[in-house]
Amino acid sequence: MIGRVTGLLSAFLLAAFIAYASRYWLFTLWPREGLFGIQWLPPQGGLIRNWTGGTMWSPFDIVLWGVGAFLLLTFVQAIRDRIKQNFAAE
Repeated sequence: MIGRVTGLLSAFLLAAFIAYASRYWLFTLWPREGLFGIQWLPPQGGLIRNWTGGTMWSPFDIVLWGVGAFLLLTFVQAIRDRIKQNFAAE
């Protein structure tokens, strides 16, 4: 039961981070200065667009976001499988 709850919570937090990194973030949850005063965490999201702005990669921000989201989800799934496998062996 605890494993399912932590899995759902981590999936929700990861999905929120992936959505925040995209250009389609709709919510303004904190002031303009950024989250906790950190300027590279703007309230409007779009981290990939901000990070690639002014570079040759800026037209491909949505592609970079998709590839990054896929790699992040794959990495987290591999870690979860390894942890689950280690606990099942005990």
